Amino acid sequence: MPSGKTHDRITWYCLPVIIALFLIITRQLDLTLLASFGFIFSGLMFGPDLDIYSVQFQRWRFLKFIWLPYQKTLKHRSIFSHGFIIGTIVRILYLSLILFIVAIFLISIGQLIFGFSWHWQHFIIGNYQAIKNHYWQEVLSLFIGLELGAMSHYLADSIGSWWKSKNKSSPRRKKVKGQRAKGKGQR
Repeated sequence: MPSGKTHDRITWYCLPVIIALFLIITRQLDLTLLASFGFIFSGLMFGPDLDIYSVQFQRWRFLKFIWLPYQKTLKHRSIFSHGFIIGTIVRILYLSLILFIVAIFLISIGQLIFGFSWHWQHFIIGNYQAIKNHYWQEVLSLFIGLELGAMSHYLADSIGSWWKSKNKSSPRRKKVKGQRAKGKGQR
């Protein structure tokens, strides 16, 4: 598996490609910026390695505690953390749940202090309708960016593991090891 720094370099090296592809495909700067933001965010802070004590986890600084239940629940490299599309959806749902709980808490305090009325059902239904009717391209671009950032991580891990296993079983490598052992015995 590549190190956190290697994953970061991969994210930054791939960013121009992501920007170019989105500009070519969408021909819209706002969708390209959303996808690029999602790609960077996913590559640096919202990727699959939030299930362990990783560079991504540490970047959350004083908020990293919110990922502790996620880490305790998921096994590293499980389909729910490192799975294609599934991993990104699980992280989005998990973070959305945390944000929803915090929002409900803050709104409840606001209602007690200021006495305003707010109905979460109307809020959710209204926002769902707005996203479905007006902002679905933006949400899709952001999601694709998030998934591409996670995919760069999955692919780097898979290629790294494949390369490591290939080099372990290489006949050339075994021959070199055998020659070293003979050299040591002759001294």
